[in-house]
Amino acid sequence: MLCNLSKLDDVKLQEIKNVEQKVGKTLLAYSCYNVAPADLSKDQISLIAEAEKKLGIVLVAVKA
Repeated sequence: MLCNLSKLDDVKLQEIKNVEQKVGKTLLAYSCYNVAPADLSKDQISLIAEAEKKLGIVLVAVKA
């Protein structure tokens, strides 16, 4: 399973803000997806690792 921050429309965002006010805490919204990791060679892993380092992000290879 892979999760990332959700893209929210104005209605959902306002609902979350309402709950935040009631609980007095900041909430983060995540959406999750069922994905399988891709099989990678050592060379492919190295290329991905180089890109991650250069970009300052984490990349995940999944089966299409």
